[in-house]
Amino acid sequence: MSETAKEKVYSEAEIAERLERELPKWRYENGWIRRKYKTHGWKSTLMVINTVGHLAEAAWHHPDITASYAWVEVRLMNHAAKGVTDKDFELAKKIEDVVQWQPASEGGALEGTPQTDQRFAYIKYD
Repeated sequence: MSETAKEKVYSEAEIAERLERELPKWRYENGWIRRKYKTHGWKSTLMVINTVGHLAEAAWHHPDITASYAWVEVRLMNHAAKGVTDKDFELAKKIEDVVQWQPASEGGALEGTPQTDQRFAYIKYD
C-alpha cells in the first residue's frame, strides 16, 4: 500500500461483527483486538511469543505482546491508521491458525503433542 493511500479503519460495531464471524476467541477492548492464549508453562509461552513474532515480522505488522508464566496476550491495532484495519484482522487470523494448529486432528502423519502425558503439554487448546 502506498504511503498516500488511507486504510479503512473499522468502527466498533464493524469490529464486533467481524470478530464474532471470523475470530470468535478474540475481543475488542480499548482500541485493540486482543486474544489471550493459555499455555502449560514458560517454555510454551516463549514458543507462542516466538511464533507470533515470526508471523508479525513476515507480515511487517507488529502486535503488542504481554506475557506471564502460563499465558500470552496479543493485541493488534494499526498505529499508522490509528485504529483497527484489515491488517489487524489478517494477522490475527494467521496467528490463530498457527498457534491453535493441532496436527492430530487433520488425520495425517503428524501426530501432534501427546495430550495424555503432561510432560509434553504445550498449548491449552480451545
